[in-house]
Amino acid sequence: MLEFNGLHFNTHPKVYEPAEDSFLLAENLEMSRRDEVLEIGTGTGIIAVCASRKVARVVATDINPWALRCATKNLIANRAFNVELREGNLFEPVQGEKFDLILFNTPYLPTGEDEVLNDELNTAWDGGTDGREVIDRFLDGLCGHIRRGGRVQLVQSSLSDVERTTLRLEELGFQVSITAREKIFFEEIVVITGKLP
Repeated sequence: MLEFNGLHFNTHPKVYEPAEDSFLLAENLEMSRRDEVLEIGTGTGIIAVCASRKVARVVATDINPWALRCATKNLIANRAFNVELREGNLFEPVQGEKFDLILFNTPYLPTGEDEVLNDELNTAWDGGTDGREVIDRFLDGLCGHIRRGGRVQLVQSSLSDVERTTLRLEELGFQVSITAREKIFFEEIVVITGKLP
């Protein structure tokens, strides 16, 4: 069991346990009451629950079925009844849908073949050899799911080339800024916020 800002969350050994990156995003969410929000990779549901307090509707997805079971318990426990959970990879569960805000605590750690775990937890942090495999696929699909004037907020590590992400978002038409950062051991974690004009 984990407590964050007066909310309580169940954890599970096969689900990424919220840590500094999760808390950094949760504390720096930029949203308004009418927003319809998509969170990719919800894990325990901590970001979805925090967002649900401030917006009209949240769709939260995860590729890990254990995460969806864990998140379901946490949505019920925290009375986050405006959150809908869906299973699938990246944008697969929301084909044809667009949102005002898209949130993603990305799997950003550079991972060699000898570091890959053979279980569901691996998807939470494995970013491929350069840490960008999932980030780049996310950016490829982003514009098809965000409304005009929409925003994106993603968490990334200095280990996986933050500048490359900001440049790519700018190429896609976003106004980009780093809205939060925290130094953790050998890396810096940042929240990248992009806004479409």
